[in-house]
Formats: sequence, C-alpha cells, structure tokens
Amino acid sequence: MNFLSALLFICLTILVYAAMIRVYKRFPSPILVPIATSTLVMISILLFSHYSYDDYMRGGSWLSTLLGPAVVALAYPLYQHRKTLRSFFVSILTSVLAGTTAGLISGIYLAWWCGLDEKIILSLAPKSVTSPVAMSISSLNGGIPALAAVYVMVAGISGAVFGPILLKKLNITNSIAIGIGLGTASHGIGTSKASEYGELESAISSIAMTLSAIFTSLLCPFFLHFLF
Repeated sequence: MNFLSALLFICLTILVYAAMIRVYKRFPSPILVPIATSTLVMISILLFSHYSYDDYMRGGSWLSTLLGPAVVALAYPLYQHRKTLRSFFVSILTSVLAGTTAGLISGIYLAWWCGLDEKIILSLAPKSVTSPVAMSISSLNGGIPALAAVYVMVAGISGAVFGPILLKKLNITNSIAIGIGLGTASHGIGTSKASEYGELESAISSIAMTLSAIFTSLLCPFFLHFLF
C-alpha cells in the first residue's frame, strides 16, 4: 500500500507540474512560474485530502534523490560555454562573492534585528544555496535542516518570480549579469528560470549557483560567529 501511495504521489506531482508548465506557456507571467504554482496546487491537495505530508514524502523522497543527477546535468551547458566562462571568470568570481556576502549579511542581520529565535536565524542563513548544501550548513551550525529547506524553497521561488521583474526594471540585459543574479540568489530554481533566457544565461547561473554554495559554506560560520 505504501508503495502504491508513493507511486501515486510521484505521478500526481509530475502531472501537476506538466499542467502548470502549460498554464505558464499560455500565460507567461512571473507569478505563474511552474515551480511556484505546482507547489501551491500540491499543498492544496494535501490540505483538502486525508493524506499527510509524511504520506506525500514517501514518493517525494524518491524525487529528491534525483536532485543530485539533475545538478550534475548542469555541467553540460558549462562545457558548451567553457571559453566564455574562462574569459569572464574573474568577473563571475567577484560578482558571486559579493552577491553571496550581501545575501548572508542581509538575511542574518535582518532576522536578528527583527528579534527572531536563534534556531530560526541559523536555519535561515544558508537560504540562497541549493537544498542539500543548505541543510548540511544549517545542521553543522546548530539550525534545523528541514526549516532550512523551506527557506531555500522560499528564496528560490521568490527569485524566479521577482527576479525577472527586477532585471527588467533595472534594464539589465547582459546575459552574464542575468545568469549571475539568478544563480547566486535563487540556486537551482533560479537556474531553471535562467534557462528560459538562453543557454549562456543557464551556464553562467549554474556556475554562480556552485560558487555561491562554496562561498556560503565558508562565510556563513564566520558571520554567525560575530552574531552569537
């Protein structure tokens, strides 16, 4: 029964996501990005059914195991644009470092200024990196890994929804700048959004996401040390 339930939720998740992609293509609005709308639909289904989140994760955990291969697959566009990456490597490195630092400082100290609990701050700190890395950083620093994963999703969806709007308002059209911004701030979800702009944006976003994870792993304990 557990196997059938897990299989049901896997199929349902894929069908919902496919449907939301069709909706997004029909109405290409930033607030209708598939990752956000499909998440809301699945939450609604769980709320109005007798199934719990634990029931859903019997199948959801299988999908989570595919995150690793999915991230590795991002190496392909990196290889395709390796000459461009070499040409702009210093600019990419410094930009991602600046973005990572700004994201850490703003998130940690704004949460501290608002008087949030220490556990929440420790869980929120690595919000801008991919889920497996954020959960590991949170666990090592004394936070709550599951809560860190929630903040990662919020950061990713927010970046995918509001990132294009902000880029348009600021008249940012450079492919490398777009990739760095989305990859640094919104990890894998941002990279998925960057792929809509083009292969170069996707490649730059992939490396920005990777560098951001490395920098966050090194800098997060440093900033938290001064706060607690």
